[in-house]
Amino acid sequence: MRIVADHMADRQATEHEGEAGDMSGKSTALTLQRNSLVLPFIVAATYFMESLDTTIIATALPQMARSFRAGPNDVSLGMTAYMLTLATLIPISGWIADRYGTRKVFGSAVALFTLASILCGLADSVAGFTAARVLQGLGGAMMVPVGRMIVARNTDQSHMLRAISTITWPAIIAPLVGPTVGGFITTYASWHWVFFLNVPFAVAAFAAIAVFVPDHVGTRIRKLDLQGFVLSSSALILLLYGMELASRQDASLELAGAIIGAGLIIGLLAITHLHRADQPILDLAVFRVRTYAISVLWGGFARAGIEAVPYLSPLLFQIGFGLSAFHSGLLLVVSAAGNLGMKALVTPIVRRFGFRRVAIANGTFLSFTILAFAGLEPFTPKPVLCLVLFAYGVSRSLQLSTLITLSYADIPEDLKSAASTVWSTMQQMTTGLGIAFGAVCLRLGRFMPAGGALTGGHHNEIVAFQMAFVATAILTLMPTIAYWRLPHDAGVSFVMR
Repeated sequence: MRIVADHMADRQATEHEGEAGDMSGKSTALTLQRNSLVLPFIVAATYFMESLDTTIIATALPQMARSFRAGPNDVSLGMTAYMLTLATLIPISGWIADRYGTRKVFGSAVALFTLASILCGLADSVAGFTAARVLQGLGGAMMVPVGRMIVARNTDQSHMLRAISTITWPAIIAPLVGPTVGGFITTYASWHWVFFLNVPFAVAAFAAIAVFVPDHVGTRIRKLDLQGFVLSSSALILLLYGMELASRQDASLELAGAIIGAGLIIGLLAITHLHRADQPILDLAVFRVRTYAISVLWGGFARAGIEAVPYLSPLLFQIGFGLSAFHSGLLLVVSAAGNLGMKALVTPIVRRFGFRRVAIANGTFLSFTILAFAGLEPFTPKPVLCLVLFAYGVSRSLQLSTLITLSYADIPEDLKSAASTVWSTMQQMTTGLGIAFGAVCLRLGRFMPAGGALTGGHHNEIVAFQMAFVATAILTLMPTIAYWRLPHDAGVSFVMR
């Protein structure tokens, strides 16, 4: 009888353990499902805040310069300081998050970014504004890469396509609505509100972080690769500064080229070190995944071309067509509408046709929409102008979402952190490359025989823009060759989950 009683007790204990295990499994599944739905929107809100802040300032620079009693080039030092701070710290963001916890780092980054935004709005000199922008860069460097890492780690695979599509829309929308919002604020209010606008977004995001974001600490804390950090950050700083210098009309292209060349040399040294290091600050093993390598490396050319258009088009409308900053910004709302309209269709389109077909077909269509900008004139009918802008917005949204989602399609769990950090680093570089490419093409176009510098005249100023758009369209089309190398079933298991 005792044996039977013991057996019954063991059986009941086992059943209770099984029930507890089932409850634990269900709880974990529910938590993962909740995270899959909530976390992308939290990260998207912070991403939108950072992206809007980056693009909105350009329209406020003249008013800020008058307020500081300085020249616009002096105030642009704050923009450069922000960009270089990002470049310095993005490579180390993954290591910091693994060591100190994703929620702590993400929440601290949002708080720091918000505090710095307030200080930017309160600044009364170029020096104070620049210092506040450096502080803002410290927050931004941790905020976006760590946020993307949180989504990648805590989203169920069946929701990953939708999650990545959600966190990409700020990068797509902000460069288009930023000039409009900035123009409106600086025209009808004051430049200070450009920075105070971040506060309500940040307060809501910070509250959501405290409730929903899990605090994940790396299971295997890597030793800090100091040499890799110094080399990779130095290369990124030189490349971005050289590109930014090349975009200035009064800067020497020879000096900019020398700085970019130095950045490339240090970049090669950094790559050599990262390949040899046992625990590199940037794990280049992610590029062994073909879909990641093609979407991040080759897709970088497409992203650079895409980023050049929001830089070139407002200048075309203002300098070439004679529109005000506010009215040229309103035209870009048409592109924003195309972006937003496409967001809901990205997932069905990719699931229906696959990554490879969408990347090839839409990449080609995107380059032709950029080429269409070269055919615009001041007397172009408004419906035609709006059609070009809308088509660009639609194709831009679909291509960026496709490339970003494809980059995570085949990444194993142990490389998600590295993939997020490398992707953020490449994104920062291609954004700077795109703006610099558009600016350099515009400068060179003005000194060509058909350009304004030799022949003069308003018409030839427009010709310089047309040449810049043609070059941008070619740059955007280049990666299509690599898309053909993708397997026909690239990412199919990812999108069908």
